[in-house]
Amino acid sequence: MNIGCIVEYIDQQKIVSAVILSERKGKLRLLNENSREVNFSEKRLSHISQLSLDTALSKTALVNHLKQVTETRKRLAETIDIRELWEILHDEPQGIDLDAMTLFCFDPPLTPDHEAAVVRAFFNDRLYFKVNNAVFTPCTPEQVEGKKRQIKDGERREGLIAKGAQWLTLMQAEKLPETPVPVDPGVIEILKSYYLQGSDSHFTAVAKQMLKKSDLSAPEQLFKIFVKAGIWNVDENIDLLAMQISTTFSDTVLGAAKRLGETQSHVFKDPQRRDLTDIPLITIDGQSTQDYDDAISLENTENGYRLGIHIIDVAAYIKSGDPIDMAARYRASSIYMPDDKLPMIPPSLSEDLCSLKEGQTRPGISTLVKMNRFFEILEYDIVPSIIRVHKQMSYTEANLLNGKNDPITSLYKIATLLREKRLKAGGIQITLPEVNVWLEDNREIRYAKIDRENPSRMLVSEMMILANSLMAEFLADHNVPAVFRSQAPPRQRLFKGIETALMPNFLQRKQLSRAIIGIKPELHAGLGVKAYATATSPIRRYHDLLTQRQIKAILGIGKPYSKIELEEILQTIAVPMANSGRIQGARKRYWLIKYLETMRGKNFETLVLDCHRDHYNILLKEFMLEARLPHSGLKLKVGDILHVTIQHADARRNQLSLFAA
Repeated sequence: MNIGCIVEYIDQQKIVSAVILSERKGKLRLLNENSREVNFSEKRLSHISQLSLDTALSKTALVNHLKQVTETRKRLAETIDIRELWEILHDEPQGIDLDAMTLFCFDPPLTPDHEAAVVRAFFNDRLYFKVNNAVFTPCTPEQVEGKKRQIKDGERREGLIAKGAQWLTLMQAEKLPETPVPVDPGVIEILKSYYLQGSDSHFTAVAKQMLKKSDLSAPEQLFKIFVKAGIWNVDENIDLLAMQISTTFSDTVLGAAKRLGETQSHVFKDPQRRDLTDIPLITIDGQSTQDYDDAISLENTENGYRLGIHIIDVAAYIKSGDPIDMAARYRASSIYMPDDKLPMIPPSLSEDLCSLKEGQTRPGISTLVKMNRFFEILEYDIVPSIIRVHKQMSYTEANLLNGKNDPITSLYKIATLLREKRLKAGGIQITLPEVNVWLEDNREIRYAKIDRENPSRMLVSEMMILANSLMAEFLADHNVPAVFRSQAPPRQRLFKGIETALMPNFLQRKQLSRAIIGIKPELHAGLGVKAYATATSPIRRYHDLLTQRQIKAILGIGKPYSKIELEEILQTIAVPMANSGRIQGARKRYWLIKYLETMRGKNFETLVLDCHRDHYNILLKEFMLEARLPHSGLKLKVGDILHVTIQHADARRNQLSLFAA
């Protein structure tokens, strides 16, 4: 390649003219029209001209010549109508070389400037032709339309980036305008998606450009902007948004729920149902409970007792596959949080028609257990029933009556014997206390530490375990698939009976095997029962509604799910079921840390749960809240008691900084 030859190359999406100053083994030293000397590979040149300049001329003279060449070629390129050429040539299947294309574009005599102008024109308009190694191939009409769509999408993308950056910049101002700052809804959706899903968002690249152009350094800064704009509140439940969990029911579902309440009188006319409305049923729940799905009864018989565990028959109202059922399947579970409750089925059902409200007649599935006077189980029967709750009690009320009133006192004795039997069969009772968190009407955070081993809670727990295990036995005897929960024996048993100290319970919990959900009855070693089904909370858990339908099918009401159908449904609800548990745990932790934001400098007693290389995992006993504590020269072991001081708490970032007091 000759010294002084005029060439062109592409730099930052522009064609630049240059002259060759020197060449060595394909490596060129060029002087370009911008008066810059650059090193370039011969292979990267877009055009090589036969025109030459005398490199002995001054740098200024060479640059001026190059600028004149560039202007000439630009003017020539502007005369070329690429679309018109495509209209003529797009049926031509073969590529057209540069010489032939130059002849199509200009009349002779032709110069290197005409040839270079062709290269420039096709570089500036790449819609109609593919260019490769100076060969021009017309695109098909379909390819042209596709490119046009891409261009429009690109223009829209750039427009959104500009709008997003402008809005973000305005929202960073200390004082906002009195009127709301207008913004394209698409911008908000893009930024929300990026904040919630990070790199998994489809809009990551666009959102990053918006942040970059508005001088934001991290996506975490978006949260404050959304709050400032009134899009989110300061305590927004981000997990709900990220997991795309619906907080409302569709009009279709609400309409169906309303119609149920108006047309279900026939439920009580079913001759297969046993009328048990004369039996005095009681419910025992938390004070704030509004959805009652289980009740208990105890009757004296000639030779002992008849214990009844009665579950609301939700399946009597909600049919498999109807709109309400599909909405419940989509949710899989009710979600209870300190600041909100998301029911699995509409409140008009969960808190009314499908709830065992005092004095209201309801369809039920009743497990009736015949016992001798020593409270030993003789036999049981599971029947579709009509029931009525005579008394609704809170756990506190039931505790006050224990020892003073039948049937509470007798029920507690039965529960104690049932637990002893389970523990002798290998069951393990984890007795960790629970902390309930709630918000008052004024948004003040309240919490209460609950002993789950108090008499009334233990009573209800054992009754539900008994009912679920008997229903599991019933299903197994009839060889019907259902939602069974099983658990292999623990890797190690650390204690027998009831242990009330915290550390042994935490250590034992680590040794438990993972609970398994399946459709076959298997041993549940943790509970000490041969088989266990989940069937006592059909208002709150879709698992229980499924099992209730299987039991009813055995009793001659409805059609059971097949093994394949049940497996497919369980697979569908596995993710939403897991998500509901994560959200409940995360939201409870959020509000506890939010409470601790006001406790800076306060001291609390903690228990060392684990020792790691650079930190300890500790438990704030007052809140049953786990946190990290840096080593900081401390030498602690598992089980040590340590007092710590709250240094910093940030619920939004899930941060809790502590130091040894």
